[in-house]
Amino acid sequence: MHTATLPRAQPIKTSMFASLLSGDLPHSRLLGFALAAIFFGLAFAPFLTSGARPLNTAATICIYIVLVASYDLLLGYTGIVSFAHTMFFGIGAYGVGLGLSQGDPSWSGALVGLIIALIVTLVLALIIGLFALRVRAIFYAMITLAVASSFAVLASQLSDFTGGEDGKTFSVPELLTPGFKLIENDIFGRAIDGKLLTYYLVFFACLLLFLFLLRVVNSPFGRVLQAIRENEFRAEALGYRTMVYRIWANVLAALVAALAGALMALWLRYVGPKTMLGFEVMTDILLIVVIGGMGTMYGAVIGATLFILAQNYLKALMADGADSLAGIPLLAQALHPDRWMLWLGVLFVLSIYFFPSGIVGKLRGRRRVD
Repeated sequence: MHTATLPRAQPIKTSMFASLLSGDLPHSRLLGFALAAIFFGLAFAPFLTSGARPLNTAATICIYIVLVASYDLLLGYTGIVSFAHTMFFGIGAYGVGLGLSQGDPSWSGALVGLIIALIVTLVLALIIGLFALRVRAIFYAMITLAVASSFAVLASQLSDFTGGEDGKTFSVPELLTPGFKLIENDIFGRAIDGKLLTYYLVFFACLLLFLFLLRVVNSPFGRVLQAIRENEFRAEALGYRTMVYRIWANVLAALVAALAGALMALWLRYVGPKTMLGFEVMTDILLIVVIGGMGTMYGAVIGATLFILAQNYLKALMADGADSLAGIPLLAQALHPDRWMLWLGVLFVLSIYFFPSGIVGKLRGRRRVD
C-alpha cells in the first residue's frame, strides 16, 4: 500500500503548480527554464547583486512585466490598439506621489492617493470604452492617443499641483526609507533596510498582479476575449455582448496599469510627465509586447527582462567593446556608446525577423513541431 501511494505525489505537486499558473504552463522546456531563471533572479536580486543600479534594474523589470502584461490583455488577447495605457500608468503614479507629498508621508496618504487614482482610472477607462470602442481600428487608436496627449499636457501645465515638467519628488513612510533598518545584522551581506523592503513590496505586488492577469486570460472571460480577437462577428452570433467584454477588458487593463504606476512612483519616490506619461514609455511597451509575443502573458516576462537589461547595460557593453577594438577604428566607431539606440533598433529588427510571433510564440511553436 505504501508503494501504491508514491506515484500520486508528483501529479499532486504538478496540479498545484498548474493551478497557481491557472493551467497556463510554459509548454516548452527552454521557456520554462528561462521563466524560472527570471523568477529566481528577481526574487533574490538584492542578494545576488550589489549597488543601486542592478536593484533598480530588477525593480523596473518587475513593474514593466505587469505594465506590459496589462497592455497585452488589450492588444494580444482582445485585439484593441490603445495609446492611452501610459495615461493610466501615470494616473496611478501621480496618485501615490501627490498623496505622499501632502504633509508628512504616511501609509494613509499613500492609500488615499491610490484610491483616488483608481477611481479616476475607472471613470476614464469607462468613458473611453463607452465612446471610443464603438469605432474601429485606427480611429480608436487616434482617440486614445489624443486623450493621452491631452492628459500629459495637463500634467505639465498644472505646475503648482503636479510639479510641471520638473515633476515632484516626495518622501515615503519611514519603513521604506533607506535609513530604516529592520534588524541590525546583515543577512548574506545585505542590510535589511527600507530599500530592501521597498523592493520586496514591489516584487510581491507585481507577482500577485501578474498571477491575477494570468487567471483572467485563462478564465471563461479570457476565452471570450480571445474569441472576439479572432472573429468578433462570430462571437456576437454566439450571443456574447462583445462591446461589454471589450469595455471590461479596457477597465481591467487600465486598473492594473495604474497599480503598476503606483509601484513605480513608490520605488522612484518621484513622479514626472516624461517618466510616467511620456510617449517613449508607450513605444517601449509596444516593443516589449512584440518582442515577447502578443497574446502570451509570458511574453511580457521575457520581453520586459530582455528590453530593460538592454536599456541599462547595452551602452556599457558597447563601451567595453569599443575599448577592446581600439586598434580597429571602423569597428570601434561602430560600437561607440552614443550609437546604442541604433544597435537596440537592429536587435529589435532581428528579433522580429527571426521571431515573427515573438520569442514565446516561437518557443511554443517549436515545442508543437517537436
